[in-house]
Amino acid sequence: MAGNTAGPIVVGVDGSSSAVQAARWAAAEAAQRNRTLRLVHALDDLKLGYPLPSGTDDVAVMFGRRGQRLLHEARDAVREVAPDVFVEVELSERRTVEALQAESETASLLVLGTTGIRPLGRALVGSVSVALAAHANCPVALIRAHAGDEAPPVDGPVVVGVDGSPAGDAAVALAFDEASWRGVPLVAVHVWDDSFLAALVEEHRMKLERSAVEEHERELLAQRLAGWAEKYPDVEVRRLVQRGRAADELLSVADRAQLIVVGSRGRGGLAGMLLGSTSQTLMSYALCPVVVARAA
Repeated sequence: MAGNTAGPIVVGVDGSSSAVQAARWAAAEAAQRNRTLRLVHALDDLKLGYPLPSGTDDVAVMFGRRGQRLLHEARDAVREVAPDVFVEVELSERRTVEALQAESETASLLVLGTTGIRPLGRALVGSVSVALAAHANCPVALIRAHAGDEAPPVDGPVVVGVDGSPAGDAAVALAFDEASWRGVPLVAVHVWDDSFLAALVEEHRMKLERSAVEEHERELLAQRLAGWAEKYPDVEVRRLVQRGRAADELLSVADRAQLIVVGSRGRGGLAGMLLGSTSQTLMSYALCPVVVARAA
């Protein structure tokens, strides 16, 4: 696991069922790696003087009690999964993003719950998840709330998206480590899209040697994986080179995975964008946990 590899695993707790699932998933990770688990609930800006009926407690006190209750409920859920994991709880008065951003400075992994699939299959990731995936100082895991409160999948390989970017290389490093810890194969997926090139070639009446392009992309994947097999001889690596849209191809492979790892921003990202469209799409639609890695 990248980040502060000796640091705790931190979970954002907000009272949702997805946050409870995230805490359970994180507890299993903490147990496997002998890490401390920190459950954090942020009060945001709720210490405001809202008008309340006479005799009612101060709103900050009310929200503080609720936060403590949510933390204790999450801790109880964690103990059902990993009773021996050391658990810390933190009630923060900071904004959620600020609180968890600060936690990420010493964490080995930040874990967040995300909403389930909404009607018509739409599930947009919230602003907190996007902000932390883009700016956290450690990898961020997004755990989907499943139908019927089912736990995230624990079978299948680890999948990593490989694009040759610095963040993509960080994803490769993290994915090898995850596959080794879990004792499962690693599927390294590289997707190339020649639609723009094909249009340019057609416009100038040239012939596109697609086989040569594909060979080039296979070589790029081999280069990005070079040296990792020697470092992790226990990890079986399956290479997959596909032509198409990266998000679509990775989602297809992720259906059979227990974890997918991607970089925060790929080669196609615009300057100033810290979270690419592929990462955001996977965070919104992948059914398995998604871990977003950032370049150092």
